Amino acid sequence: MLHARHLRLTGGLAAAALLAAACGGDQLEGDDSAATSDGDGAATTVEAGTESLDGAEITVGSKDFDEQLVLGHISRLLLEDAGASVTDQINLGGTDASRGALESGEIDHYWEYTGTAWISFFGETDPIPDREEQYEAVRERDAEERGLYWLDPSPFNNTYGIAYQADAADDLGNITSISQLGDLIESDPDLVSLCVETEFNARDDGLPGMEAHYGFDVPDDNVTVLDTGIVYSATADRDPCNFGEVFTTDGRVAALDLVVLEDDEAFFPLYNVSPVFVESVYEQYGQTLAELYAPVTAALDDETMASLNARVSAENERPEAVAESWLTENGFIG
Repeated sequence: MLHARHLRLTGGLAAAALLAAACGGDQLEGDDSAATSDGDGAATTVEAGTESLDGAEITVGSKDFDEQLVLGHISRLLLEDAGASVTDQINLGGTDASRGALESGEIDHYWEYTGTAWISFFGETDPIPDREEQYEAVRERDAEERGLYWLDPSPFNNTYGIAYQADAADDLGNITSISQLGDLIESDPDLVSLCVETEFNARDDGLPGMEAHYGFDVPDDNVTVLDTGIVYSATADRDPCNFGEVFTTDGRVAALDLVVLEDDEAFFPLYNVSPVFVESVYEQYGQTLAELYAPVTAALDDETMASLNARVSAENERPEAVAESWLTENGFIG
């Protein structure tokens, strides 16, 4: 992995570097320094530390759904294999709980999604359609404003989707896109019953934003809020909903034979995931961590992540067992 130490990329230089980094792979070859504020609004450079992880003490957290549990254990095992002493705070709760724990210093690291940061943390309403540009905007802004440091992102994009059970296609007019969901609301609103989780029901990049972007409203009485895992089975059973909110890399999409509607007006942001660390850890171990995580994140494409998720959600394997076998089989830990 190449590094351009102490280089702050801006404007056209940043764009050129990103294009070069994108050639031949999905991983970005960014600099191993990052910008932060000196308190007066002027950016200063934080150098990524190169110390060995042998004996390092790092607290790892995660959100509370299957994919995040797998990613959390991937981090725990990877760091332990590199010699770090890891405190396990995996399965903290939703996004707010995990982000709050990172910002308060309760944890040192968890995996976060670019789209979540852009929309939920920074309050932006227009996602950046280019994957690398979206990542770079989030990376620089989190370093400058929050002192949080993003390593290279994974290729997989776990975005939101709206799905229905394949056997229900004829009953639902064989619709294939979210735009057509709006048409169905106009023609037969009773058919558009929708199951969602709590976050999706409130987030700007969730149901309210989707309705505003596409110009339709799902009748309030037709929306049922359920726990994340229950949404999938409720959608597959068509009880109580014909449609359900899903994560596109969730293994239950294929296992339950769900059909995901095309986001034909490109509303949902890109959600590539990256390992994020607090400043104190980044300053001490940043370059070492970047080199440790780079091959792991590069291997996490859509198909791989969906397969790992399915082993947990559909085959009832424990997330820590899935993480350990995948790391071992791919030679990431000894």
